[in-house]
Amino acid sequence: MAGSRAEKYREMSKSELETQEHDLAEQIFRLRFQIAAGQAEGLKKLREAKRDLARVKTMVRQNELRKA
Repeated sequence: MAGSRAEKYREMSKSELETQEHDLAEQIFRLRFQIAAGQAEGLKKLREAKRDLARVKTMVRQNELRKA
């Protein structure tokens, strides 16, 4: 599953990656509130969102390094 997500992010343009990064950061923010409110099912989603955000940031950085 992780490989397919990484492939999906590799195929995105810079603007799509930036939008995805913003959306994931917002999702993580909301999930943290859910966990604080005692909704334990948000924990797994939070972990996945954090990993996805790291993947997106990695792709953005790789694109920056390629252009430099």
